[in-house]
Amino acid sequence: MESSVVEFTFMWRYGCAMDLPDLVITDRPTAMRYEAHTGTELAGFVEYRLLGGRRVLLHTEVLPGFAGRGVGAALARHVLDAAIASDVRVTVKCPFIRTYVERHPQYADIAAPPRRSPG
Repeated sequence: MESSVVEFTFMWRYGCAMDLPDLVITDRPTAMRYEAHTGTELAGFVEYRLLGGRRVLLHTEVLPGFAGRGVGAALARHVLDAAIASDVRVTVKCPFIRTYVERHPQYADIAAPPRRSPG
């Protein structure tokens, strides 16, 4: 019997990005990243890894043509809201999302600072 892999994608439409009313954010679990698209064009992404019951947020990137248009903030908010909705705690290693959490203290309860390596 042939097995197949099914990728679940959770899509969220954000009309909040400054001039991108059609911004759609999707979790791509097999790629371990959330992606923001406008139409068929990739606008940005957040890379993550799973560690136990945590989601470790590693890196946020907004493609040059979308910089300064609210894509990064929409991605950060979506990733953190998704963690709250699924009762998953996050470890924030990404500097952009760390700053976002500092500016939006409502996310402090789910976001743990990264562990420091001894030495």
